[in-house]
This record gives sequence, C-alpha cells and structure tokens, in this order.
Amino acid sequence: MAPQEVVERPVQLRGSRLARAALRLAGWQLDFDGLPARQGVAIVYPHTSNWDFVVGICAKWAIGIPVVFWGKDALFRVPVFGVWLRWLGGVPVDRGARHGIVGDMVRRIDEARARDAFFWLALSPEGTRAWTPRWRSGFYQVAVGAAVPLALVHLDYGRRRVGFHSCLRLCGDAAADLAEIDRRLGAARGCRPEQAGPIRLA
Repeated sequence: MAPQEVVERPVQLRGSRLARAALRLAGWQLDFDGLPARQGVAIVYPHTSNWDFVVGICAKWAIGIPVVFWGKDALFRVPVFGVWLRWLGGVPVDRGARHGIVGDMVRRIDEARARDAFFWLALSPEGTRAWTPRWRSGFYQVAVGAAVPLALVHLDYGRRRVGFHSCLRLCGDAAADLAEIDRRLGAARGCRPEQAGPIRLA
C-alpha cells in the first residue's frame, strides 16, 4: 500500500483581501486552490522561527480557513494573549501529562463529518521552532484514526511562498507515508534552515 494524492478540491473558501494584500506587500506568495473535504488535518513545515506564526496567521485569514490547533498550555495562561489564541481556534496541550487529546480530536472530526460541519486541525509536527530529531506523531494518529485527508502546507522562506503543497490519503504504513511527505515537503527552506528537523516520527 502507498499514500494517494487527493487531486480534487471541491471545498472553496473566501478569505480576506486585506490579508492577501498584506502577504503580497511583505513579499509572500500564497498558493491555495481549495480543500479536498470539509474535514481534515493540515501540517505546516518547517517551523523554525516565531515569524512562522505571523505569516501563518496572515495566510489563514487570506485563505479564510477556520482551524483548530494545539499549543503549549503555558501560552494560554498569558493574559489577553491566551484569550486571543482560543479565539483563533487554539487548544491548550500539557505536554507532560498523559491524556486523550488524539482520541478527542478523532471523535470531534467524526462528529463534524456526521453533521457535514467544517473541521480542520492544523499542526506543526515539529512541535517547536528549535531543532528536534523527530516529529510528534499526533497529527498522523488523528489523520489515520479519523480517515481524513492530510494537507501538506509549506512555509518556504527560500521562495517566500506559503502553500497547500498537496493533500494525501495516508495508507497507515508510517514508513511509506512519511517517505511521501518527505518527498513533497523536504525541500522547503525555513527562516532558520539549520533548525528544521528531519521528517520522521517519534
């Protein structure tokens, strides 16, 4: 078995012209031509700088995609900033605790699918802007567990491009899936290239 690319993009969104203009003014190009489904998981790579969040939020508004994302629980305790993160779709995660956040996300996606509601989870699988030898596996477990498309989003500072590079249906063979993800995302150049972690699961 092998992961399969999902070519059809029937879900179209209307984003902010102001956000698109801001990206263009900053020298960034946005590539987005729709989503393959109303539910899915999107991973953003590489994550090497705090600027990634700024560029990513502008791209989110420019696309018009509402997303849920995980963040360090400490960030949500910062006055005002934590409230803003929740408003954006943030879900606090205690990385030192054992919990069922993956199972909860799979359940929420299943419920959204049953209601034909829009639900996309967006994550940076590196989990940190510092170099790390392996990706966190939560995104993979959710995408496979919920049987939803995985969108590969690159933040390429080399070409100043943000894009939904491609969408895959994962086969469940982690080695095959990660090899395909690496083939499609591995060339993206981060703001600090030396801090981009290799594409492999913990």
